[in-house]
Order: sequence, then C-alpha cells, then structure tokens
Amino acid sequence: MNTPLFRIQLRRGEDVVLARRRTRQIAEHLGLDAQEQVRLATAVSEVARNAVQYAGGGWVQFELDSGRESLLVVRVTDEGPGIPHLDQVLGGTYRSSTGLGVGLAGARRLVDRFGIEAPTGEGTSVELGKALPVGRRAPAVPVAELVRRLAAVRPEDAAAELEMHNQELVRVLATLAERQAETDRLNAELNETNRGVLALYAELDDRAAELARVSQLKSAFLSGITHELRTPLNSILNMTRILLARMDGDLTAEQELQVTLIQRAATTLTDLVADLLDLARIEAGKTEVRLVSFTISDLFGTLRGMFRPLLTSDEVALVFEEPDSEVTLTTDEGKLSQILRNLISNAIKFTQRGEIRISAVTAPDDHVVFGVSDTGIGIALEDQARIFEEFTQVDNPLQKHVRGTGLGLPLSRKLAGLLGGKLVVDSTPGVGSRFELRLPRIHRNPRITPAEGLTVIAAGESHHG
Repeated sequence: MNTPLFRIQLRRGEDVVLARRRTRQIAEHLGLDAQEQVRLATAVSEVARNAVQYAGGGWVQFELDSGRESLLVVRVTDEGPGIPHLDQVLGGTYRSSTGLGVGLAGARRLVDRFGIEAPTGEGTSVELGKALPVGRRAPAVPVAELVRRLAAVRPEDAAAELEMHNQELVRVLATLAERQAETDRLNAELNETNRGVLALYAELDDRAAELARVSQLKSAFLSGITHELRTPLNSILNMTRILLARMDGDLTAEQELQVTLIQRAATTLTDLVADLLDLARIEAGKTEVRLVSFTISDLFGTLRGMFRPLLTSDEVALVFEEPDSEVTLTTDEGKLSQILRNLISNAIKFTQRGEIRISAVTAPDDHVVFGVSDTGIGIALEDQARIFEEFTQVDNPLQKHVRGTGLGLPLSRKLAGLLGGKLVVDSTPGVGSRFELRLPRIHRNPRITPAEGLTVIAAGESHHG
C-alpha cells in the first residue's frame, strides 16, 4: 500500500530544482545515506526536466510504499505526446534531433525500481523507487510533520538547491579526479609488473635452455663413460673367473681371497655402470618400452628361482604370495622384473631375521599393486624421500657390510614412471619396510610417442626389456 507524502506541480525550470530539493529532504528524513539521496534526486530532476521541456509540465508525486519491501516512490507524470520509440530510448540506441528521452536510461540505473508508461499521444508516467534501509519504516506522525514543513516553499529554496547541486558536482569531480589518479598509478604499477614478468619469463626460458643443454651433456657423458668402462670391467671379471676356476693353476688361500675381492669390486662397478647407463637412456628419452603379455605367476616363478640361492641366512624367509586368481599383464616384463629385483635385493641386504614377502593384488581401476615387505632395519621418516635421490645412501649399522651404488631406488622409480606407475615406501625403523609398486595392468600412455625418443613395441614382439 502506498502512502502519499507530497506533490509538486511542474511548470518551469525552478520547479525542477524544487523537485530535486524536496527529493533529497524526504530521502534524508527516511534514512537514506547521502550518496543514495544524490542518486535519487538526480534521477528525479532528469525525468522532471524532460516533463517540463517536452510535455510543457506535469506533476511530481512522492509516496511511501510500505509493502513487503519499503521504498520511497517518486512518480513523475505529464500529459505530453508520449515517447514513440521507448525501447530504443531505454536501450540508449535512439537518437533524437530534439534530445527527447535523453537521460531516461541513466535515471534507470540510479534507482532500485523503474517503471514507465509512455503511449504515443497519451502522456508519460515514470515511477522511480529507492529502497529504504533494512528495518526502516517511517511512522505516520513524522511523515505528517514532514509534509507540513514542506508545504511552505520559500523563494530562496531554488537558489539554495542550485548552490548545493554545484557543491555536489564539485565533490563528484574531485572524486573522479582522485579515482583517475589512482587508476593512473595502478596502470603504472601494472606496466612495471608486466615488464618484470616479461623479464622473468625471459630469464626462465634462458635457464630452461641451459638446463636442457646441461642435461644433454650429462646424458652424453654418462653414455660415453659407461661404454668405455664396460670393456675393461668385463675383462677383469673374465680374468677373475679364469683364476678362480684354476684354469691357469692352483691358488693359495690368500690368492683366492684377493681374487674374490677383485671380482666383487668389479661386479659392483659393473652394476654401477649398468645403472648409470639406464638412467642416461631414460633422461635422454632413448628407452624402449617393449610390451609383452605374461602372468604374475610366471614372473614370480622366475624371481623365486633367482633369489632363493642368494639367501645366506636360515633366519630369513623369502615368501612369494601367489595371487588369488591368474592375472595377465601387458607391459614391459624386463623393466618390471628389474624394479622388483632392486626392491628384493635391498630387502635381503637389510633384513637379518624374519621374512621378505612379495605380493601382488589387483585394484578396482584395472591396476596391479606389487608389494615387497620386509622385517629389516626400516627407514626413518625424514629419510624416506632421500632414498629416491641419486647416489644417496642412508647411514645405518648394516651399510658398511653391504655394497650398493645409491642408484637402484632412483632408477626403479623412474622405470615405474615409464610404465605408467608409481613407487612409494612406508617404513618404521626397527620394524621393517614396505615398498609398493602400482602399475596399470595394460600399459597405455598416449603421451609417449616415438617422436619423443621413446619406442613402444607392440605385445608379442619381444620378451626381453
């Protein structure tokens, strides 16, 4: 329900100024802040000016809508010719030689409720509404008192309103100037930031190119040095085998011990060279992924036969858990076997009593999870990330009694990535460790192409990695 508050007749320009002043006074009395008062007063004066200029006059009616949402409603009516192109006028696309309708679109944006009826030849009615603050409803007595005070219009009111209007314009211009200065400052900072970002990108590109060059040099060096080392190492190993086989005569106990030490050292260097060469191939993108189909049972059978003779202590049991059902994998059998060999070898080195258990279970997402668990010395939490770094070995009481290069686990993790899988560890010092390898049952990696230097050979072409 709308409660009438005040009414002003529009006949000349002074009435438009008076309408603006009364709008601000009523809005202030109803609790609107200064900015909202100016916005509503500006919209009312613009519509009232159109009524005087193009319709010869009209009325400004102030009402209080006390419905579900309290609003101050200002209705401007006239009996002029109407607006024939109303949709275009409100959209800001209509251009009139007399300026008819100019300002309506702007007034619409300044208020919370806007309604207009302007049939051609039947006059125009514009409704402007501004929502009152939440919970603010003007009581009847104050509104009535306001109406009585506004009834007496003094001649100096128009001049005072014009002066106030000018002050508002000055404040608006000052605010716009401050905002423009702030915008200029922000633009300058943005330009400076953009230059910094461009310089950073250029530096990153240079660093990336340098790292790529260094990586290529390292790979070339590793590849070259490993090939140069393999020939003399193989010669040393062959000579030690000949000597230990007594092909050139018998050896004393001391000579046999010395030759055995030479053989072990050469074997360690050979393993190091092989690991370095594998890492160099992976980093250079020269590694072949040879896809073959095989069962987990066959894989475990090969590993069982390989490692059972290596157990030197009756206090350690090597257990291969057979999968519940026959599972067939299509991946690189050689690389998978190499990963598991590294994990089992480490478990044997660092387990003095208990068991080493190798298992494989299928996951719901068509993956297979291999586990290598032991009851060995375990790995501290702070060292569990370091063991996957190249040439890193964690200090422990057994380290000086076992040989190693610090490349087995880093190489295993990279091989797992090539096969589309992931290698993680969970360990507790004094309790044991569990290494878990998660692989897709069928190797698929559309991101890897021969153009990237990695060859994928179809299943059935080869059974060796």
